[in-house]
Amino acid sequence: MVAGVLVDQTVTAAIAGMGVALPEARLTNADLEATLDTSDEWIVERTGIRERRIAADGETSVTLAVEAGTRAIKDSGLAPGDIGLLIVATLSPPQRLPAAAAFVQNGIGLDCGAFDLNAACSGFVYALVMADAFLGAGRADSVLVIGSEVLTPLVDPGDRTTRILFGDAAAAAVLVAAPEGFGLLGCDVGCDGSAAGILEIGPGQPYVRMEGNEVFRRAVRACSESAAVALAKSGLSAADVDLFVPHQANGRIIDAVVSRLGIAPDRVARNVERYGNTSAASIPLALAEAAPAHGDIVLLSGFGAGMTWASAVLRWCSA
Repeated sequence: MVAGVLVDQTVTAAIAGMGVALPEARLTNADLEATLDTSDEWIVERTGIRERRIAADGETSVTLAVEAGTRAIKDSGLAPGDIGLLIVATLSPPQRLPAAAAFVQNGIGLDCGAFDLNAACSGFVYALVMADAFLGAGRADSVLVIGSEVLTPLVDPGDRTTRILFGDAAAAAVLVAAPEGFGLLGCDVGCDGSAAGILEIGPGQPYVRMEGNEVFRRAVRACSESAAVALAKSGLSAADVDLFVPHQANGRIIDAVVSRLGIAPDRVARNVERYGNTSAASIPLALAEAAPAHGDIVLLSGFGAGMTWASAVLRWCSA
């Protein structure tokens, strides 16, 4: 694994506010039993998922991002005019051109640069690390990072191996300069493009195609190794982690990663049973619900199509 590089800087990023947007509609395992050759027991045993949120007509990754971003700005105590940069992590923009971020910027009422970032399920952590670099270089005083996905239209309704996994959601964070000793302490980002074909929507394909066993094997290795690298760069170990927030793709993957790292299960944020895999929204959604305490060491780690991985260690700073 090729380790990512954290720029040597005195200013690091801290999360000043968070916001979440969830569709109202739920797709439960019982609903899937009615249309697929599957059962609640089979789904829970293999994935840990019991239900997922489904976007309604007119709800897109843009509308959810606007809602989550607006809430994050309010939670931070800032105003839209204070935001210096917008990064939208998504693999499901409602249209190819222009970027989803352009519509999100307009919808929230921002006056700043804005762009999309597609690192699949690693996207939020990639964007967090990028925001940290902008803050550290003095190129922005605050950065709004949003993970937003409407994945359900990209899943074959007749494929039980993928339809059971994915849901729709958005979650956002406002990043600002951290007080000394707080914020981003270390990170690791990477990609193995030779594995791009194991999870993809190829040319001319309408739906996600996944080699489930191979994704599982590589995900466990990538996530656990990346998390260990980020901890080492921070001068910390798994024993120091107060809260581990892994990508919520599959309960069995989470269990395997936690076991490899040696983190106590009661220190792990889990909501996969209620939302399924929401890709770039997964980690910030779980982080927002976990609500770390001031001074907590928080480890974020994800993996996704590409095959990408990304981990970050933060000392949490509460206002």
